[in-house]
Amino acid sequence: MRRRTRIAAVTAALLITAGAAGSATASGQGPRQQHRHEAAALTGTAKLYRSAGDDITFSFDAHLAAGDTKNPGAATGTFRFSHYLHGKGAWARAKVDCLVTGGEVAVVSGVITDSDLPGAEGRRVGVTVQDLGRHDRLGYSWAATKDLGPRNLPKCVSSAPFEKVRQGTGDFHVVPWRPAL
Repeated sequence: MRRRTRIAAVTAALLITAGAAGSATASGQGPRQQHRHEAAALTGTAKLYRSAGDDITFSFDAHLAAGDTKNPGAATGTFRFSHYLHGKGAWARAKVDCLVTGGEVAVVSGVITDSDLPGAEGRRVGVTVQDLGRHDRLGYSWAATKDLGPRNLPKCVSSAPFEKVRQGTGDFHVVPWRPAL
């Protein structure tokens, strides 16, 4: 009797699993079609690692709709970053104006719309993210400048992802852009 009960339980579990998988496939939400409504995306939040103990955080919610595949300048969303050390620092929020992704790398730019850093509002900045799972990396357009960089920075311009994300904080996710070439 125990054997029959086990077989019935396993069969029921398999049928439930198959039904759930069939529903996901029928609704177009299978693993390969998960992001078919987007041409590209960059999402997530992480803190950067600095040996001096700086508190640096970057958050992204940037998307390029499938209908805009040929126009990365039509990307929408926001990103935010902050940098504090010993209670001093600043934060900024930017409106996305360009998003280009390739494989695990994304470059996003935006114009700062709100900040407590004097002179930051209205400036375009760019950020590069490398989505490496638990070891994400990040770079930014002002990496080699004293302030936020040139006032006439073009869209989708940034530096190589040279910064390391603090262990346990990286959850960046890049949806690769695949324009028809």
